[in-house]
Amino acid sequence: MLGTIVNAVAIVAGGAVGLLIKGGLPEKVSQSIMQGVGLCIILIGMSGALEGTQYLMEIIFFIVIGTVIGEIVDIEKRLEKLGDHLQAKYASEGSTFSKGFVTASLLYCVGAMAIMGALESGLNGNHEILFAKSILDGIISIIFASTLGVGVIFSAVSVFIYQGTITLAAGGLKQLLTDPVVVQMSATGGLLILGLGISMVGNVKLKIGNMLPSVLLPIFYALIKGLFI
Repeated sequence: MLGTIVNAVAIVAGGAVGLLIKGGLPEKVSQSIMQGVGLCIILIGMSGALEGTQYLMEIIFFIVIGTVIGEIVDIEKRLEKLGDHLQAKYASEGSTFSKGFVTASLLYCVGAMAIMGALESGLNGNHEILFAKSILDGIISIIFASTLGVGVIFSAVSVFIYQGTITLAAGGLKQLLTDPVVVQMSATGGLLILGLGISMVGNVKLKIGNMLPSVLLPIFYALIKGLFI
């Protein structure tokens, strides 16, 4: 859990720095920065998604089925409600708390580094990937918090729960976490990050939160496949 703890602390620290400089950025500059960050996120998502092109049909299946599950549960709405609840307690009315919380939580949790880092931490006790992710997340938190506010800091809780759960469950899932499964999970996560970047840059609203189950479906697919093949 050390890697996840360091990651969460880095997000909080970066967010705190971002809040300190928030007042010094004009609205026009903040919007331009967010668009620039969105372009970088698109690049990160593309690089991750392209690693799984040999599993294209499987990834399409994961996205479709995962989105159906996410829509039924309505994960995005639940995340927004949680953000609104935290905003009512810790932020002023009309702030961007909920947007900052949801956007940062999705970005920090969906990527290949979150999945691979948590798995490495749980299986081998190797925290190097999560340490590297901590540096990146800390820097992004500075930018996000300077434009979206304190909600970004609270995304550290999402990261701690998500990555911590993967780390603790990694030992029991070791038999299922073959190289193809890990690649499929990373590529699917990369595709969701790509969608998140598009949402930030364009005017289109993609319900990335409702697509989150797609990232975990490769595990269940491998389990079912193993029972019949």
